[in-house]
Amino acid sequence: MNTFGNLFRLTSFGESHGEAIGGVIDGCPAGIAVDMSFVQSELERRKPGQSDITTSRKEPDKVAFLSGIFEGKTTGTPIGFIVRNTNQHSSDYDNLKDVYRPSHADYTYQIKYGIRDHRGGGRSSARETIARIVGGAIAKLTLRQSGIQITAYTSQIGNIQMNKPYSELDFNQIESTPVRCPDLAIAQQMIQLIREVKADGDTIGGVITCVCQGVSAGLGEPVFGKLHAALGSAMLSINAAKGFEYGLGFEGVQYRGSEINDLFYRNSEGGIATQTNYSGGIQGGISNGEDIYFRVAFKPVATLLKEQQTVNSKGVETSLKAKGRHDPCVLPRAVPIVEAMAAMTLLDYYLYDISK
Repeated sequence: MNTFGNLFRLTSFGESHGEAIGGVIDGCPAGIAVDMSFVQSELERRKPGQSDITTSRKEPDKVAFLSGIFEGKTTGTPIGFIVRNTNQHSSDYDNLKDVYRPSHADYTYQIKYGIRDHRGGGRSSARETIARIVGGAIAKLTLRQSGIQITAYTSQIGNIQMNKPYSELDFNQIESTPVRCPDLAIAQQMIQLIREVKADGDTIGGVITCVCQGVSAGLGEPVFGKLHAALGSAMLSINAAKGFEYGLGFEGVQYRGSEINDLFYRNSEGGIATQTNYSGGIQGGISNGEDIYFRVAFKPVATLLKEQQTVNSKGVETSLKAKGRHDPCVLPRAVPIVEAMAAMTLLDYYLYDISK
């Protein structure tokens, strides 16, 4: 399955150390103005080498569109694109050719396909997410016409977390720090922790929070096409994602229904709204018009620059110390990926709703 979506579809291709990463977007409505500078800026947010808390691999990640756009607008036909790989250090992975990195996809890819590209993890590399960023950028530009805004940020690294609700945050501060946390004091603590982990040759995980504003009520299906299930599926397809919760999530189990039911009322505009939003903007699998918010947990990167015990392809026990350039924490670069997957999911459901 290299294709995501139903009506708005992204098919991605390419490997970390291959010629390029690319994709084909199908089902995008015609007449959408494509802001090339915006698409490129989204790639800039994901690209490696942004700061000392990310991988030092240097890639320009310049996108080249091959089809589907004419005179600055989408034509309704497939949008093809590629992003060339220009800074591969494949020899850094020579010592991984016949061994399996603990908690990585090396072993499972080998078992499933009988062959694997050990250079940078091949298809299992997070570099594959470049295609998602481009697809997400096109989806965001389309959703803007309906007034939908999608914003993600780092809310936890290790045991350092923000306790403020998103409504009290200044989203304009997200891009002001390399860790993409809008609470600047907490951001500095996160950055320091990542630097300490990196210096030790280790890695660390965290949580990304995403808020989708302007989504109208009625989006989603009540049984097997629940909107939150689709968002969860999209998020858990991202490399290193290990958990998804929306609204109050797991925290809600400690309360009584009388404490967290979202009571309805008629707002000043004469519409129906809820006094609270513990439901996270989705009830019965369908959007209710309130902000949709959710969290995605990411594990520590599996590739460590310190020695670990493992086995080789023959099952012989051995030790491994990875070489090369790796992220000590995926969170800063995963923020735009979470946004991209949310945008494509919401647009897919909007198109489905319109087609009924």
